Amino acid sequence: MAGFRALPSVDQVLLSPMGRALIDAHGRTAVTGALRARLDAARAAIKGGEDGETEAARLPHLLAADLATAAQSRLRPMLNLTGTVLHTNLGRAILADEAIAAASAAMAAPLALEFDLDTGGRGQRDDHLRGLLCELTGAEDATIVNNNAAAVLIALNTFGQGRQAIVSRGELIEIGGAFRMPDIMARAGAQLVEVGTTNRTHPRDYQDAITPDTGLILKVHTSNYRIEGFTAEVPAPALAQIAKKAGVVLLNDLGSGSLVNLSAYGLRSEPTVAEAVAEGADLITFSGDKLLGGPQAGFVVGRRDLIARINRNPLKRALRLDKIRIAALEATLRLYRDPDRLAERLPTLRHLSRPQADIAAQAARLAPQVAALLPDYTVTATDCASQIGSGSLPTDTIPSAGLRITGAGGDAPDRLAASLRALPRPIVGHITGGALILDLRTLDRDGDLLDALSA
Repeated sequence: MAGFRALPSVDQVLLSPMGRALIDAHGRTAVTGALRARLDAARAAIKGGEDGETEAARLPHLLAADLATAAQSRLRPMLNLTGTVLHTNLGRAILADEAIAAASAAMAAPLALEFDLDTGGRGQRDDHLRGLLCELTGAEDATIVNNNAAAVLIALNTFGQGRQAIVSRGELIEIGGAFRMPDIMARAGAQLVEVGTTNRTHPRDYQDAITPDTGLILKVHTSNYRIEGFTAEVPAPALAQIAKKAGVVLLNDLGSGSLVNLSAYGLRSEPTVAEAVAEGADLITFSGDKLLGGPQAGFVVGRRDLIARINRNPLKRALRLDKIRIAALEATLRLYRDPDRLAERLPTLRHLSRPQADIAAQAARLAPQVAALLPDYTVTATDCASQIGSGSLPTDTIPSAGLRITGAGGDAPDRLAASLRALPRPIVGHITGGALILDLRTLDRDGDLLDALSA
């Protein structure tokens, strides 16, 4: 049995044709480090009784595999077949082609981010989005930060720091990642004043809570849960009148914040930003990467004088957007100027409004092809239900269709799910009823699934 002498030296491997090819692909430093680690492992195996020649023969393949794995990004593209269109853990909205092109152009060259081409002086980065946001929402002015939590934070800090912020007890929400509204209010320096009860809040609750120390009233859209039954809340127009009479700011946090009426796409309607503006809120906050269908961002729209105060807040610089997201957002917002073609150009709306009949036909078409690629499993077309995700319409589902995959053994769905996650282009579905379900609502091309499985 051959021993340690069967193993090549580091220089022998690096100077070999295979070694030079790996250096060209990954760089000398990476190859040398991986090679030393593999040689150490081989020596340990030989010391434990393994044959040296066998270990030497395995070395090139293991080294190449190690380097390929190390070079592979964990942010690689994947297929979201979970049935949740805006999946927070999978990056939420897929950008439109126009937004992708705009972001790529912004990365590749200098651009007038904070430069006024007319005067040659300093410009403002928000100017690229301000006009579009005002046009689409009817607001007097707008400012932009890096997500909706930041939008709420900077608004609360600007108008509530050291003062009282009144909010209904039924609107003290917690969203993903244990993000709680009372916590963000505390970080903003605002004193929380709860009014009403969990299920019922009346106008007098707000009126009785207002004092000379009140800085603002906060209304929060409870987008990620529903309270049903014996309930009452104060509508935004009435709350706007209460705030106006008291001379305090009304901040309406819409969360997802749709710019269009979702009922036009066969979904239950969510409050739109334009409606919130028309109802009289002084400031409205909402997200860019949820129902709007753009990259991660947070918007504050509303009264011009209040937006100016937010922009003077030192937090604004810490929370501002970079040029890439601004470019992608501008391209996304421009799509809303053409509502007749919005659903076909914006992936979020295209996926949400996709007819179940189309998805069912795709499932029937793909079932035998997927079955051929997974010979150890049974694959059938099935009806299923999708959801919007990211806290939008949490109790609503959308009729969909997909593939139901079962196999031998109670752990078959888990084993298959793990295998699909390990693919070069991972596939993620959901397990229910002893089967792995691949919801096809967000699968634009049959070939994407077949190519991923073929790997």
